[in-house]
Amino acid sequence: MATLEIRDLHVSVGDGEETKEILRGVDLTVKAGETHAIMGPNGSGKSTLAYAIAGHPKYTITSGSVTLDGEDVLEMSVDERARAGLFLAMQYPVEVPGVSVSNFLRSAVTAVRGEAPKLREFSKEMKAAMDALSIDPAFAQRSLNEGFSGGEKKRHEILQLEMLKPKIAVLDETDSGLDVDALKVVSEGVNRFSGTGDTGVLLITHYTRILRYVKPDFVHVFAGGRVVAQGGPELAEELENEGYEKYVKAGV
Repeated sequence: MATLEIRDLHVSVGDGEETKEILRGVDLTVKAGETHAIMGPNGSGKSTLAYAIAGHPKYTITSGSVTLDGEDVLEMSVDERARAGLFLAMQYPVEVPGVSVSNFLRSAVTAVRGEAPKLREFSKEMKAAMDALSIDPAFAQRSLNEGFSGGEKKRHEILQLEMLKPKIAVLDETDSGLDVDALKVVSEGVNRFSGTGDTGVLLITHYTRILRYVKPDFVHVFAGGRVVAQGGPELAEELENEGYEKYVKAGV
């Protein structure tokens, strides 16, 4: 059973006198079959955690550990982390002109599976995943993220999720910029992915609206670069009603 373990993680940005510590000792365990929601105000370190796990060079890990099934994630290159089963859906995915969605997905699937899928089988698999997300078939020939609306970018990231089938998915504000209909479609995709019981989800969000459709098993409140409270779905309801103020004070 896949397990992501984060222990006493400290992460900084900048150099020399400009160095700033963002994460100040994060402990978190995500197992297959579990959906964890990380909530917190802007600047609390939620996205930093996502990018540090994925290996973004902007972030320096000063101490602590991250393991996936006992393997040291921090010793892996970015592509090795992806092949090991880590997936990051970014809040602001980059545009890649000239590379079609179809070609990108086939290259990514080949890298993860270790061999290129037969074109006919891949096309059938991709079409089924796109249909489930209400994505127009013509979307496959568009350049990656170029001119995509916010909803199209998010649907495409869930399409990647369904095609790549990682062990642990880190979803950074997947609900950002979505209207109600797109939110429902994206949430259904997350639920299909997590519903297999073979995968774990770490869902980062400011708001509780996506949690009406994606039911978390655990909710963690981030403030001041660490987890200051943990609970079940009822904690998200408390945050909806009372806000983050008391937790921000606890995180100082």
